[in-house]
Amino acid sequence: MLDPGGHVVSWNAGAERIKGYAAEEIIGRHFSTFYPIEDVQAGKPDWELRVARAEGALEDEGWRVRKDGTRFWANVIITALYDDSGELRGFGKVTRDMTERRRAEQQLTDRRRLLAHLVEAQERERQRIAWDVHDDTIQAMVAVDMRLQLLATKLPAEHRATVDQLDGAVRATISRLRNLVYRVRPPGIERQGLRNSLAAYLADTAMVGEIRYAFEREPGDDAAITIFRICQEALTNVRKHARASAVTLDLSTVDRGFLVRVVDDGAGLPDLDPNAGHFGLIEMRERAEAAGGWCSVSGGPAGGTVVEFWLPDVRP
Repeated sequence: MLDPGGHVVSWNAGAERIKGYAAEEIIGRHFSTFYPIEDVQAGKPDWELRVARAEGALEDEGWRVRKDGTRFWANVIITALYDDSGELRGFGKVTRDMTERRRAEQQLTDRRRLLAHLVEAQERERQRIAWDVHDDTIQAMVAVDMRLQLLATKLPAEHRATVDQLDGAVRATISRLRNLVYRVRPPGIERQGLRNSLAAYLADTAMVGEIRYAFEREPGDDAAITIFRICQEALTNVRKHARASAVTLDLSTVDRGFLVRVVDDGAGLPDLDPNAGHFGLIEMRERAEAAGGWCSVSGGPAGGTVVEFWLPDVRP
């Protein structure tokens, strides 16, 4: 408890445990004793009392100082207390030591920041590989194909069938390489947009599907890549594991961000443990969290599986 001027008038065992002062050491002293010097110089303790008096209560989180000079992260609630006549009698003050929670939150933030850097590095590497394969390997194979066609026109008829077979093998390889490049780094996202890229990938999986595209504005490049990657993983899971006959991609704007639902009518995921690493769930979730969003996987109301994720629209 504090008097109207902010001096400590009562002290309990919890306060002693958190702050290190015995009752006889702290009663009568101003509660600014618990604040870092920079907050005292800025007038924060007196400001908090004024706000608590004007509004009835104040809640704050910040650094506080123990008797031994060490700092801890605290959640503080200061409540103005009045008597029956409406006169201020003092303040009730509750302090909670939130140091461990803040440390855990900081570790989670650091992990997400690291994950975001790793995802960004992965996308850059995917792009580099795609460009290298397209600009070097595929172009070299195209040159070989052209030379084989030219050679076929100059060979005797009895040798043309062999060259034509070789030419067919080269063309098939070029096709597979182009498909690989598309899977590694779909060029359509930059050139054709997210919707067309998703439609092309859905067609490539040979599944019956529908895309309901209702974004109020197009995602930025980073968000578009993240949305495509998570949808790509979800559709891969549907194709490999769900035994589904149809899938729906529903993309809408919700809460100043992008909400995407991938719904199939397959076998579902009984006894799914999202932390067990099944079906690429960890990768989908971590991609979403690295972008500041979330991802969940659940069973559909009529069977099948629902992959749902949301990303914030960070653009102004």
